[in-house]
Amino acid sequence: MNKSSGVRKYGTSVLCIILLWSIALTACGNTPLSPEQAAKPEGNKAPDNQTAAKEADVDGDFHKQVKSNRELTERFVLDKMYGANGVYTNYLDTGETDTVATGHEVLSESAGLMLRYDVLMNREDAFQTEWEQALRVFELPSGFSYRYSPKQDKKYTINAAVDDLRIIRALYEAGERFSPDYTKLADAYGKLFSNFNIKGDRMYDFYDEVYKINNKFVTLCYIDLSTLKRLPIPSEQQADLIGNMQTIMQNGYLSDAFPFYETRYEYDTSSYHSEGINTVESLLTILALSEAGIQRPESIAYLKEHVQSGTLYGQYDKKGKAQNEIQSTAIYAIAAMIGSVLGDEDLYKDSIRQMDKYQVQDQTSPLYGGFGDPATQQAYSFDNLMALLAYAH
Repeated sequence: MNKSSGVRKYGTSVLCIILLWSIALTACGNTPLSPEQAAKPEGNKAPDNQTAAKEADVDGDFHKQVKSNRELTERFVLDKMYGANGVYTNYLDTGETDTVATGHEVLSESAGLMLRYDVLMNREDAFQTEWEQALRVFELPSGFSYRYSPKQDKKYTINAAVDDLRIIRALYEAGERFSPDYTKLADAYGKLFSNFNIKGDRMYDFYDEVYKINNKFVTLCYIDLSTLKRLPIPSEQQADLIGNMQTIMQNGYLSDAFPFYETRYEYDTSSYHSEGINTVESLLTILALSEAGIQRPESIAYLKEHVQSGTLYGQYDKKGKAQNEIQSTAIYAIAAMIGSVLGDEDLYKDSIRQMDKYQVQDQTSPLYGGFGDPATQQAYSFDNLMALLAYAH
C-alpha cells in the first residue's frame, strides 16, 4: 500500500479575516460550541446488573479483565458501529439532517481516535486501512473535514483543530512505530495545519473553506502541546506558539479549591469564557498538560479523590458545584489516560474500574460489550473510542 498518497501542495497563507462565528463546531466535551459533542449524551447511568466482579485486587486479574473488556468493546465497535466510512456517531441511525452530527454520520474525531488506538495496539495493517479511509472521507485542501454525512453525501467544509491534530499525532506515532513514511505524511499535514489554523503565536479552533476565515478564539482542550511541538514550522515561531498556548492553558486554571480549567480564550478581548465547566473538556486539558509534564498537583489530587469515590460529574460551575449528577464513560476513560501518562497506577486502575461500570454486560443486548444505554440503545462513538484508548494505554 502506498503510505505517501493523499498529500497535495497548497499555498502557505490564508486570508486574515477573523469574524465572530456562530456555527457550532467540534469540541472536547459537551458544550454549546460542539456539534459532535452536542450529539453525545452528557452521560449514561450504570446498568443495574453490574457487579463487583471487575473490582479485582490482583494485578494479573485486573489486566486480564482489562484485556477481556477491551476485546468486547472492540468487537462491538467493529461489528455494530462501523461502516464503509468509519465509526458511526451513534449506534442508532437518523436522517442525518440535524445541525449536529447524528446517527451514522462519521467524524474525523472518530478517525483520529481509531488511528491512535491502532498504533497503541501495534496494528500496522489496520492503521493503514483506517488512514486510507480517513483520507478518502475527510480530506480537504486545508486539512480534514470534521464531519461527513453519507445520506446527504456531504463533506462539511470546516475543519476542527483538535481533530486535525489528533490525526497528525497518530501519523507521527505511526512513523515511530511502523514506517518513516508516516512521519513524512504527518509533516505534510502538519504544514497544512500551520498554514490554516495557526497565525503567528495563535492557534484557532477551525478554518472555514467557504468563507476563508478562522474563528476568534481557542478552546483550551483543543491545544495539544505535544503535537504542536512537532509541527514543521520555523523554530522561533514554534517557540512563540508553544509559549503562548501553554500560557493560555495554564492561566485558565480556576482555583486550588476547584482545580479544573476554563473552556475557551477569546483573542479579541484577552479573556476566558465558560458557559459551564464541562468535565470532559477540563480533563482533556489536564491530560495535555500531563503529557507536557506541567500538570497541577492539585488537579491530580482532586481527580484521585473523586475517581476513587465515583463522584466525577459531567458539569460544574466555576466554584466546583456540580450542576448535575450525570457521569459518563468518557470522563473515567480520560482520567485513566491521565493516570497512565503520569505512571499513577492507582489512578489508572480506579478510573478503569469506574469506567467498566458503564459497559453493557447483558449478552442479549445489541449493545453487549459497548458503552451505552441498553434501554434507549443510544451508544456514542466518543464514549466507546475513549474507552478503547483507555484500555490500550
